[in-house]
Amino acid sequence: MPLEDGDPVGPRGRQVNGEVSGVPRLRGMGDPSLRDTTAPAGSRTDAMAEGWEPGPARGDGDVTPGGAPERAGQPEEALMTELSELVQKVVKSSSWWERHGLDISILACSFLLLPAGFLCLQSAQAIPFLAGVLTLGVVHHTLTVKGSHLASHNALTESKSWGKVWAIFFIELCSAFTVEQATYNHVKIHHGYTNIIGLGDSSTWKLPFLNRYVYMFIAPLAVPILTPLVALDLLRNVEWKAALRTLCCMFLGFYCHYWLLLHVSGFQSPWSALLCMLLTRSLLAHPYIHVNIFQHIGLPMFAADRKPKRIHLMSLGVLNLPRNALLDWTFGHSLISCHVEHHLFPSLSDNMCLKIKPIVSQYLKQKKLPYNEDTYSSRLWLFLQRYEELMVHAPPITELVGIQ
Repeated sequence: MPLEDGDPVGPRGRQVNGEVSGVPRLRGMGDPSLRDTTAPAGSRTDAMAEGWEPGPARGDGDVTPGGAPERAGQPEEALMTELSELVQKVVKSSSWWERHGLDISILACSFLLLPAGFLCLQSAQAIPFLAGVLTLGVVHHTLTVKGSHLASHNALTESKSWGKVWAIFFIELCSAFTVEQATYNHVKIHHGYTNIIGLGDSSTWKLPFLNRYVYMFIAPLAVPILTPLVALDLLRNVEWKAALRTLCCMFLGFYCHYWLLLHVSGFQSPWSALLCMLLTRSLLAHPYIHVNIFQHIGLPMFAADRKPKRIHLMSLGVLNLPRNALLDWTFGHSLISCHVEHHLFPSLSDNMCLKIKPIVSQYLKQKKLPYNEDTYSSRLWLFLQRYEELMVHAPPITELVGIQ
């Protein structure tokens, strides 16, 4: 529902000095001590994060800023229902090509570029060799970021069986991570509890023992090494069959890359092949880390027992970056310029998020809800200036004001 005149939430909600304009951080409500807490049993995170329906996802734990449980039929839920119906009309009127085909074609094109990338690395000349590194780096991040992200939300296909196959392929074979933990941490926790302190507050991306320059510019180079190590540690939390499957897929993915560098690209030593693997797999690691922190950290955070309804939670705690040709291709629209739309409707493909973007942005602004947008350079400067506050210290809890 529209907020009353004089309410502090402005129509655009853009970032001003790292905070959403018009959404002041007021009284801290105490640390709920929810770090390392798993998703509550019986919570509605599946409905909230994995799929979307015409009506809003409702949870018994949602409360008003005053602390009283909200009941179905309140204006906040009516907002999500109305927006969902608008989006559903667009989805139903869209062709298969718009819903899935375009994004599948981008992934298929990436596969077709692999031979050219490995063959370019045969050259002793600098320009063709660098072209090979660039090609393999872009392909790697397209498959591991865009492919894995879409597969984790089952957004590549409408078949759950094929969705599971694609999830194993992109997440385990290409990305060297386990499907079960990736889905749980990203879909159920991050999406189900976006910017909720101790749950979906993006704290897994924080390394407070590193200074700002090391974290922002040097540490991303270690992502290809840290990712499989973290995945191996998380295998303790899955069944032995899933762990064995993940280990086999991880080994196959690494070995295929290594074998192709030796036998197709012509690398003479194992160490040179491994160095090339590290180079191509870390080519876009900097924007990968940056995007993951820019779009949530520094925005309002909430306590688990005092979180707003879904539409307010996502409009307040998610930010869009401008379109970028390279990042749109490798990471996908849902991670760059349509991140707000993705968090509201996570099962939609990248292309569909782009298609519903005008509807979502217009609707949120019409209802005087924040629609956060900022540039990459602005967010980078913000994090360099306020690194200690945003990435080292615990973020303050926001008390929503003005939502009745």
